[in-house]
Amino acid sequence: MLNLERLRTLDSLARHGSVSAAAEALHVTTSAVSQQLGKLEREIGQQLLAKNGRGVRLTDAGRLLSEHAARILSQVELAESDLEAHRGQVVGELRLSAFPTAARGLFPAALGTLRGRHPGLRVRSSELEPEQGIAGVVRGDLDLAVVLDWYNKPMPLPDGLVKAPLLDDPADVAMPVAHRLAGRDEVDLAEFAEDEWITWGEGEFCHEWLMFTLRSKGVEPIVGHRAGETHTQLGLVASGLGVCIAPLLGRHPVPAGVVLVPLVQRVRRHVYVVWRADADRRPSIRAAVEALREAAQRVSQA
Repeated sequence: MLNLERLRTLDSLARHGSVSAAAEALHVTTSAVSQQLGKLEREIGQQLLAKNGRGVRLTDAGRLLSEHAARILSQVELAESDLEAHRGQVVGELRLSAFPTAARGLFPAALGTLRGRHPGLRVRSSELEPEQGIAGVVRGDLDLAVVLDWYNKPMPLPDGLVKAPLLDDPADVAMPVAHRLAGRDEVDLAEFAEDEWITWGEGEFCHEWLMFTLRSKGVEPIVGHRAGETHTQLGLVASGLGVCIAPLLGRHPVPAGVVLVPLVQRVRRHVYVVWRADADRRPSIRAAVEALREAAQRVSQA
């Protein structure tokens, strides 16, 4: 009889390519991964892993079983989803994440709504960047993730995920009140060629979008400061240290000394929620999506 936990370990190693990456994804030690795979090899009587330099690779038997493991685990998820749907109650545990401004702008209202409507549902939330949230849903560490992409830079989604739009989030340029363009009705990004930018962390999706967009305007960005949170960025703007992109979601209250000016291009982020297709029928998933949409609608109408 194949052990589901050991199949999950094998599936994680096949997805992530190494024992250490599989351990990180499963939130266990590398020793625990090795022990589980060793037990699985003894149970089936075949070698699943072979040495590959300093790491390991899957043998033919390992690849074959990992393909079956992915299908088996998907069927287990589907069975659990069907049982929850048959019961028709929004209960159990729901794990979800959002990028920081969505966690600030949507989670308080949405999670409060879920608690009021469904007291039997335990919600566990965390702040994660979009790429991390998507990876968590794919691995099964999360049930849902609130993620984003930009009007000119879509975020690719892996197969097997479902998404629902929440809102289009308009973004302005935030600048110090004494900035030369602060009195304008609208501005063009090309006008900030000499300004220092306050942006997100290196490698983050929003940072890469800003660099891509500025360069498409012929502007080589001057990055002065980095901060993951919109309110930290706005605080730096208020001190006269540069300009930043300020989406509507999660930016209020705007600190004194900051002026927001719309862009000619009407820049927008697309905010949506993703989950695994094999969990689509879970009442808790549907309840969470509904609560997130209601919270997003309130933001859009504010």
